[in-house]
Amino acid sequence: MIEALKKMFRSNIRQYGMFIALILIMLFFQVLTDGTLLKPLNITNLILQNSYILILAIGMLLVIITGHIDLSVGSVAAFVGAVSAIMMVNYDIPFVLAVILSLLIGALVGAWQGFWIAYVRIPAFIVTLAGMLLFRGLTMLVLNGKSVSPFPDGFRAISTGFIPDFAHASSTHMVTIIIGIALSLLLVYSEWRQRLIEKRYNLELLPLPIIIFKMVFITAIINYFTLITASYKGLPNIFILLFVLVLFYSFVMKRTVVGRHIYALGGNEKAARLSGVKTKKMTFWVFVNMGVLAALAGLVFAARLNAATPKAGVNFELDAIAAAFIGGASATGGVGTVIGAIIGGLVMGVMNNGMSLIGLGIDYQQGIKGLVLLLAVAFDIYNKNKSA
Repeated sequence: MIEALKKMFRSNIRQYGMFIALILIMLFFQVLTDGTLLKPLNITNLILQNSYILILAIGMLLVIITGHIDLSVGSVAAFVGAVSAIMMVNYDIPFVLAVILSLLIGALVGAWQGFWIAYVRIPAFIVTLAGMLLFRGLTMLVLNGKSVSPFPDGFRAISTGFIPDFAHASSTHMVTIIIGIALSLLLVYSEWRQRLIEKRYNLELLPLPIIIFKMVFITAIINYFTLITASYKGLPNIFILLFVLVLFYSFVMKRTVVGRHIYALGGNEKAARLSGVKTKKMTFWVFVNMGVLAALAGLVFAARLNAATPKAGVNFELDAIAAAFIGGASATGGVGTVIGAIIGGLVMGVMNNGMSLIGLGIDYQQGIKGLVLLLAVAFDIYNKNKSA
């Protein structure tokens, strides 16, 4: 059993390692902040403060897996947020229509950059650097250097609202508790179904005690998290959106031909092309997807701020890239998971929040985050050299 546990950990060393690191970092700051970190209000703030970075991290992960980088996502998020504000505030366009149009604009931006990268073969670093400058300038032009606000209440609810509860008289948000129990049952069912599939095809199985420990540990975390949020206002709307995105992109990357083609493209582009993968088309659509998610992140940030500002999105791209790398994405492409990117984003978010709570200056925060990113990439290279 111990050997099986070691083998499981070695095969997923980055993902499990960063998950353990996340738990340890949370416990560390929980002690330093005298219990403030895991209070219901602060947990809710952690979700709201990091939601747009986690959305960007999902898209950035796909870009990095294909062996590229996108430096423009912060500027694209700011640009789309600015355009959405003009539509909703200045022209009174219904917010649902404005959101759809904003996402389409994000797709067009992604298509613009994807064309130059995939078909003209200009390096992604150059194209997206140009995009970063271009869309930051367009943001200033659209807003005329001023902030535009306020947004309609319905739009703001995307980022600041909470899921409704049927038990209004109770101090505990019962819908959140039910969601936690449902997620736990879904996890148990999924793990057991996967085990039955592996058994049917005579694949190597992990010992049953390890599976049971894994399920108990994860379900305990899920229910503890939902219990904490249920004692405040329940789960934020943005959490539901993030959960849907994680499920969708995890399914695409693990269970579909598109996901396998993306990994193949990043692993070895020439071999993928010879195997029949339409590498140019795949690269193009990965950047279209990144444009849509950057637009969504811009909308979420604008809704949380209740304003579109010229300085929105500054350094978003750096946080998204750091989240993907810390979460296990390889600098050389072909490796990474959606869950890993989310864990990487949460590591950065908890560190930011914890360091702010203990009063550490922004200069120290930036330096520490830079060291964490450097160590994560160095760890990846060390593991590759060790296995080579």
